[in-house]
Amino acid sequence: MSGRIVQISVSRGGVPKTGVAQARVTALGLDGDAHRDAEHHGGPERAVCLYAMEAIRSLQAEGHWIVPGAIGENVTVEGLDWSAVVPGSHLLLGETVLLQVTRYTSPCVNITRAFKDGDYARVSQKRHPGWSRVYARVLAPGSIRQGDSVRLLDEAEAAEVTAAASR
Repeated sequence: MSGRIVQISVSRGGVPKTGVAQARVTALGLDGDAHRDAEHHGGPERAVCLYAMEAIRSLQAEGHWIVPGAIGENVTVEGLDWSAVVPGSHLLLGETVLLQVTRYTSPCVNITRAFKDGDYARVSQKRHPGWSRVYARVLAPGSIRQGDSVRLLDEAEAAEVTAAASR
């Protein structure tokens, strides 16, 4: 299954994150992106945060003020079956960047202003399954650009990309 990158977002720390045309993705995340709270954000297991444009549009239709980057995701994608983007799944961004989803994110008070009535728990996996952002580790670094393809890979495809990256 494939989709595309709608927006790549970074910040010097905090939200909202601002869109950029391209970024280098390393084991610790996107170049130019920082976190004010290293206890809850960033690090190798939370290097990249992703969210679905389809979910953003649905939340907008509910009256929320959310836009790409507003709730801290680094990569906003569209065209994937978001219900299949679960911990353990693999995503190929562009030609070389391989990610493995590590977990669902926990929403925090810092994203309150993106939600009608401050209901930031609207993107809680526990309260609203299927509406959460996800964190991912970087298995193969590289560069991504807005508009690049995003593919959900099976285990064999992920192994092939990993092997090619180590050559």
